[in-house]
This record gives sequence, structure tokens and C-alpha cells, in this order.
Amino acid sequence: MKLNLFQREQRSLFGEILDWMLTPLLIVWPMTLGLTWLVAQGLANRPYDDALQADARALAQLVQTTGNRVTFALPTQARDLLRADERDEVLYQVLGGRGELLSGERDLPLPAADKVPGLGVVYMRDQDWRGSDFRVAYVWVGVAAPNAQPALIQVAETREKRSELATEIIKGVMLPQFAVLPLLVVLVWLALGRGIRPLHRLEDRIRQRAPDDLSPLDTQEVPLEVAPLVASVNDLLDRLQQSMHTHKRFLTDAAHQLKTPLAGLRMQAELALREGTQPDDLRQSLKQIGRSSVRATHTVNQLLSLARTEGQVAGLAMQRCDLAELVQDALADALPRALERGVDLGYEGAEPGSRGVVVHANATLIQELLRNLIDNALHYTPSTPERPGVVTARVLADHFGGVVLAQVEDNGLGIPEAERALIFQPFYRALGHTAEGSGLGLAIVQEIAQRHGAQVSVNDARPGHRPPGALFTIRLPSLPDTVEEEIDTGADATAPRVGRAPPLA
Repeated sequence: MKLNLFQREQRSLFGEILDWMLTPLLIVWPMTLGLTWLVAQGLANRPYDDALQADARALAQLVQTTGNRVTFALPTQARDLLRADERDEVLYQVLGGRGELLSGERDLPLPAADKVPGLGVVYMRDQDWRGSDFRVAYVWVGVAAPNAQPALIQVAETREKRSELATEIIKGVMLPQFAVLPLLVVLVWLALGRGIRPLHRLEDRIRQRAPDDLSPLDTQEVPLEVAPLVASVNDLLDRLQQSMHTHKRFLTDAAHQLKTPLAGLRMQAELALREGTQPDDLRQSLKQIGRSSVRATHTVNQLLSLARTEGQVAGLAMQRCDLAELVQDALADALPRALERGVDLGYEGAEPGSRGVVVHANATLIQELLRNLIDNALHYTPSTPERPGVVTARVLADHFGGVVLAQVEDNGLGIPEAERALIFQPFYRALGHTAEGSGLGLAIVQEIAQRHGAQVSVNDARPGHRPPGALFTIRLPSLPDTVEEEIDTGADATAPRVGRAPPLA
């Protein structure tokens, strides 16, 4: 179980590492005490067991057979040696071949009855006797008397010296650890603090930076383990720098685009306020003021639309949408303007509810994309009685490729191939066009398409013809047929097909 030595609301890297380094140490150290005790017991038993076994063998040599009798004679000097230990009590027992007591303690417990005697082999056992723990060495000795069992010699010794020796061994091993363990903790603390010092230096370098300094951090001065984190921060700084650059350029261009209509409004207002202004001049100034205000309003609306589109990176509400229905709705919204400009506006392709036209998208943003494409086509397609403008929107389902195409085609001047990669930039306007505009419509189209994983392409509508016209294509992944049933996009799937606006008479 992990010990929360550095528990706090905000996690500390220093505390976490130190915690995980010291926790195993504090868990393993008591285990080492137990293991050391077991080892010490074995080390303490070994020399005393050897001495006890030697005593048993020595006593076994004193067992003699005289005729049919088994005798045992222990010299007084040997008896004194057995009882010479002041800390432990040493007892012995000698039983003859018929179980008779030849010498020693009568009530010393016998070995287990299931023990098969091996003549001349000294065995060891622990014995609880007279309220004390004894260590017993015993050996069977063969006798020459007829019908006699082997004689049994046992030597028993209390365990006081063994316990004292085991305690001394444990003290010799553990006492230095009590002094080394705190020192080890301090050294670990200091080493860990030194190890994370580069992180503090990195923190200081970041804090000392100017607010506008987005240059990458030096990965050579940080540890190898932190280098990936610094590289990720550098990548974030690079993307942030690009974003700030884009926003600065955007604001500069927006201010430039709004400056022209506002300057026109001020100039026309000054002309209208001049003394002696004729009614016709005043009416003309008011018309110019109206056109400038419409242009400024359109630019502001496009800027707001682009900002709203760029802001909807996360949490984009997606649903199943019938693309053919969305295109027809956008055409219905653009029909009044097409009638005003005398442009032939129409629809071709798949009908709403047909197979392969369902996409997973945000219906509001897709309608904004389609409206901008259609509005752009109406805006840049000239229309005269001799040569009326034609704008056609269509939806084509590619059942094998699993995509659905939304196209907007016009018979205008077209877009040169060299400019096709530039027209999707904010405020860029194709050369050779005199039509007024904000230059934001196609930028909004590109932004919405990227949010949906769609591809936008532009080609000549009629390659080889003059003018070639323009063909914008949006390629969206379609949903499988198994999920295309019961489509609900908030509009009536049986809405009538959008027709064409009549050309100028």
C-alpha cells in the first residue's frame, strides 16, 4: 500500500518520487528484520548443535557390552564438563538395549516412536520439557547382547546461549541500519532535489520571458526525460505564434476593409452637409451612404461568421443531414437576389431522401457554406440581356466511393489556375473583377469544410471555353445506407424542388 507522505491538493513531482522511493524501503526494512532473525537463529544454532552432537558421540563411545549386559561408565571429570556451563543446563540420558536407564535423567522425553533408528547417526530435535525449551541431540548405538535393541544416548541443552548469540548477531546487523537509514533518507532527499533542479531552472527561464516572446525553449539544457515535454511546449508555442500572427493579419485586413466604406460614409455625409447642396446631389450622396453602409454591414457580418466558424472547434453538434435538402434550402434563400440580378438560378442532381445523400454534419454550418458558395457565384457572375448569367447547384452521390458531392457552377469569368490556392485566404479577391465584396466568403467555406473533414476544389466549369466559368466542389463522406432511414434535419423532406430564376428580359 502506498504511503501518502506528501499528500496535498496539488500533486508534487518531488513528493511523488520521494514517496515511491521511501515507501518500498519502509516496507522492506521490517521484512529484513524478520529474515535477519531467522538467519541469526540458524547461525547461532550451528556451533552449539555441533558441540551437542560431539557430546552425544562421546557418550556413545562409553557404552560397553559385557557378556549379556550393557554398561555405561561416565567418568567424574566428563560429568563435570557437561555441567560446567553457567548459563545453560546440560542433561543427558543413556538407555540400555531393553530400555533400562543406565545413567542420566530418567524422565527425559524419548524421540518420536515413528523415527527409524540409524545406528551411529546423530539426530537433532527441539523439546519442551520442564517449562523450558531444550535442544536435544540423540543417537542409537548397537549392542552385542542377544535379543537387545540399540542403546539410546540423549544430550539436552537449554537455549539461553543460542538466544543471546542470535540477539548479538541481530544487534550487529540492525543497529548500523538505524544509523544508516536516516542518512539514506537525507541522501535520497538531496539527490532528488539535485535531480529536479533543471526543472526549476526551466521554470525560471519561462518566468523571465517577455509576454510576446514565443521563441522555442532550448531542449539541450533539460534532462532527457523532460525533452519530450519541452518539445511539446515548443510545438504549442509555434502554433500559438502562428495563430497570433494570423489574428494580427486578420485584424489588420479587417480594419483596412472597413476603412474604405467608413471613409465613403464620412465623405458623402460632408458633401450632403455643404451649403447650397442641390436636391439631386443630396439624393446621390444618400444613395452612396446607403451603398457604403450595406457594404460595411456585409463585411461585419462576414467577419462575425468567420470568427464564429473558427471558434467552433470543439463541441460541434453533428447530426444526420440530407445534403440535397440543405442545398435546395440555400437556393430558396438566394432566389430573391438571383431575380434582382437577373441570374438564372437552378438545381440539378439527386432529390431529397434519395440514396447516398445523407451526411454527418452540422446543418447550420453546412447551410452557411452553401449560402456563401451560391452568393459568391451570384456576385461574380455578370448577367446581361444578351448573355444572362447562369448559376447551377447540384448534388451527386458516389455510392461506390462512399462520398456525396455538392457543386456550385456558374458561367462567369472563371478563376485562373494560379489564383485557385489563394482565393480561400481571408480578404483575397481574384484579379480582373470589379465587383465589390469583402473577400471572406470563400475563407468561411474553407473553414467550415475543414471542420467537417470535407475537401474543397475549384475548376473550370467549361474547360476550353471563353469565359470558362467556375465549378466549386465540396466532397463530403456519406453515411452508409443502413443509417439513412428516418432522416430528420429540421426541414420537410418533401419540400418542392427549387426552380430557376428567369433571365433578364
